[in-house]
Amino acid sequence: MRVVLLASSLHGTAAHHLPALLSSGCCEVAMVVLSEGRPANKRRHYRRKLRKLFSIGPFGTLNGMRMRSWYRTHTGGPALDALCAAHHIPFHVTPGINTDRTRALFRMAAADLGISLGNGYIAPSVFSIPTFGMINIHHELLPDYQNAPAVIWQLYNGSAITGYTIHKIDKRIDTGEILLQERMPVQFGSCLKETVKGSMRALLEASSKGLVQVLCNFSGYFNQAEPQGPGKSYTTPSLWQFLKIRRNHRLLAGLEGIRAK
Repeated sequence: MRVVLLASSLHGTAAHHLPALLSSGCCEVAMVVLSEGRPANKRRHYRRKLRKLFSIGPFGTLNGMRMRSWYRTHTGGPALDALCAAHHIPFHVTPGINTDRTRALFRMAAADLGISLGNGYIAPSVFSIPTFGMINIHHELLPDYQNAPAVIWQLYNGSAITGYTIHKIDKRIDTGEILLQERMPVQFGSCLKETVKGSMRALLEASSKGLVQVLCNFSGYFNQAEPQGPGKSYTTPSLWQFLKIRRNHRLLAGLEGIRAK
């Protein structure tokens, strides 16, 4: 099976998962495409940003910017472009996900399947190009945590269980049919930041194995994919939501500590 990888970071999920794909021998990586993240429609992009600012408030916006570093996945290994050069995989940069250049690169790749690793919204004009469309890894449980950053909203809801979901990409964000899902315990650390970072490391390790599992028996997973039921979508937490997340983190971390004794 020929696959094309779409990524948005040189040191993100794609750089972590690519070595696992190559060592599995279950697919041929035809091309890796890196998006620089430029919006296709700047006016629409900034309107969404403004609506979000009014929704979560200035503190929520600033806090969300601070929390981004918690989710950055730099494992200390080679960058994505260096990995591609070492394995002679065509590597291309595109200004944004839903652009003419991305579509041209995807057609050039002539892939059976597209794999999204760490991206935002992907338009049908892009995800429909590979023969079997595209799949995505969402590091949370679907459909309950659509568009949700991992871990924090589980804590908000009083849960110490997180997980990842591999699903087909459709016209909306994180709503496509589910191929594989795994539930995992939250990895509690000394503070909320360390809990998020530790849980993300565990989720990355697990989801790389899950992706290989899906690709090695793709027809079985693809044909038995299950539609999602009603879901709930999340975004960056407001001030009051973040305070609840932090409070619940202390309570749940304390309970986990008691259980461990």
